[in-house]
Order: sequence, then C-alpha cells, then structure tokens
Amino acid sequence: MTYATISGWGKCLPPAVLDNNDLATFLDTNDEWIYSRTGMKERRISHVDLCELGYVAAARAIACAGLEADDIDMILFGSTSFSEFAPNTASYVQKRLGASRAACMDLNTACTSFMYGLTTGTAMIRSGVFKRVLVIGGEVVSKLMDWENRNVAVLFGDGCAAMVLEASDEKEGVISETLGCYGEHRDILKVLGYGGQYTNQNIMLGDVQWNFEGQDIFKRAVAGMNKASKETLAKAGCGVEDINLVVPHQANVRIIEAVGKKLGVDADKVFVNIERYGNMSAATAPIALIEAVEEGRVNPGDLVLQPAFGAGLTWSSHLIRWGQRVSPLAESDAELAPCEKTALELVNEMRTIKNAAKAARKANNNELVAVY
Repeated sequence: MTYATISGWGKCLPPAVLDNNDLATFLDTNDEWIYSRTGMKERRISHVDLCELGYVAAARAIACAGLEADDIDMILFGSTSFSEFAPNTASYVQKRLGASRAACMDLNTACTSFMYGLTTGTAMIRSGVFKRVLVIGGEVVSKLMDWENRNVAVLFGDGCAAMVLEASDEKEGVISETLGCYGEHRDILKVLGYGGQYTNQNIMLGDVQWNFEGQDIFKRAVAGMNKASKETLAKAGCGVEDINLVVPHQANVRIIEAVGKKLGVDADKVFVNIERYGNMSAATAPIALIEAVEEGRVNPGDLVLQPAFGAGLTWSSHLIRWGQRVSPLAESDAELAPCEKTALELVNEMRTIKNAAKAARKANNNELVAVY
C-alpha cells in the first residue's frame, strides 16, 4: 500500500503581536478575563494578504523536504479568508513559487480546512494521481473580524503553515482519520456579510457581524472531536495508550482540556500553544504540530493524534505516524515584507474603516441579514 509521509513542514507568522492589554484599549476586557476564559495571551495580526503568508510557509516547507518547487504535483490551500475567490489563492502560491507543474485547489471547511486538506492530499497520493502534494492551511481572519464584539475579537489571530506529502512504502503520514459535520447546527457559528449571498445588498466587503454561540459551540466541539478521535483510533486498531502526543486544534484551552479528559489522555501528552497565537483557524492545527516537532515533542515513528473542529460545524481527527526525520534538510530565504506598524495600529485602522461602513449602513436602514 502507498502511504503519504510528511517530508517537509514550514510556518509563517506575521511579526505584529496583539496582546490582551492591547485589546483592553478598545474593548471592555482585561488580561485576566481573557486568559482565564480562553488560555490566550496574544495573537498575530498580518500586515500582508493571506496569499503572501501562504507563499512563505510553502517555500519553507519545500526547502525542509529538500525539494524544488517544480517537484510539487499539487498545491492544496485550506482557508476561510482567501485573498481572492477567482482566481483561487493556491494558484498565486504556484506563481510565486514557480511550481509550474502543480495543479491548484482551494478548500474551505473553516478551522478544519488544513486537516480536510491533509486527507485530500493523502488520498491523491494513495490513489496514484500524484506523488508530491503541498498542503497549506492559513488565515488572515483579522480582516473579517468584528473588532467591537468582545466574544470573538479576543479569540482569533493570523498565521499560515504548509506541509509536503510524498508517496512512500513506509507506513507513515495519515494512518487513519474520521471527518464529519454537524450541519444542522451550522448557524451557531456564522460570519454575516461575507459571501455571494450578500452581493448587491449595499454591504461593503469586510463589514461583517459574527453569530457566535459560545456554549453550544463548546459542547459540539468537544463531542465532535471526541467522537472522531475514538473512531480514528478504532480504525487503526490503536488505544489511547499507543498515542505519543495529542496535538488538538487550539480554539480554547477549556475545550482542549475537556477533549483530553474525555479521551483519558494525561495532560502532559497534550500539546498546547494557544497562549502565543490564539485561534488561527485553518493554520492552528498545522502550526501546533510543527512547533511540537521543533520543540522535540515529536520523535521519529511517534503516533500523533490531531482532533479539530470548525464552522459548519465540521469536525475531524487524524492519526499520524511521524517519519524518521525531525529536522529540515534545507532552509528557504523566503521572508515577508517588513511590517512598519504595531498590531494595535493595524487593528485600529481596520476598526476605523469598519465602523464607518457600519455607520453608513445604519444611516441607510440597511440591516445585515443572511439571504437564503
């Protein structure tokens, strides 16, 4: 049987850091309130579009694998906040890399987008369609954020990660997975004002409102990740005792703790980096896995369990057998353009524009509602 080993990995984090004290300058909140409820201390705010984050992360992953851009057969970009919808964002990465042979596809399942992409890329390799697939997961969710809504503004950040999958005879990469969706509950996490149904409704793109029902999301997230993880382990004939590390989607520290408890996993076997980045949606799980490797928490041959969930409400869990290499074969010189502003300055600029758009909409008595 052909497997799809993870041979390269790379991340790209914008340099501008927005901490909890920055948020307290325009929201009724403080560091203790945010940290005690979410486990978050800071998050990144991007000064460039998602396509550039994707290019840098991809270049680093390809170098890590010891490959050239033209070795890649397919680029699969998972996100909710694509730079463009037509053409797709994956094609921008292809152009910047010079990966002229690569097929290009975008995929959106919100926070699980990279994980769904990992399954898609693995299936492409197992079926013999491609030998090398570049999977990217990234977000610049700050541009879609309702910065006046404390319930969501404190939770999210920007970032991007990429991994190279290569055909292998070794039983490595995704060993088993489970994907699912609670579609009947999709309305409890929704970004109103973003999408084709709002076209020609006198709504400026980016003038959004978030419907975020925290308690229901918590319950569905824990249930979905737990269900998916148990099914994934059963498919592989493994038990919790066989797992070396759990690297869950980092949406809220309380969700992470609840999932670990339900699975019966010791806290010291659960990787957590939510304090540094918050929830980066599609970038969250892959960046966490990359940092676990960088910090020596993943060793050659280790079994890593990655449960995740996102809007939709999508959920998933992947059991990954890490390969024999935990360090890059080479490094890329790809870098982001310099950032001349602080994260708070970037956010306040967005707030000014968004608040002006909301005031104009209110003056026109134009309610922002979903159109079905």
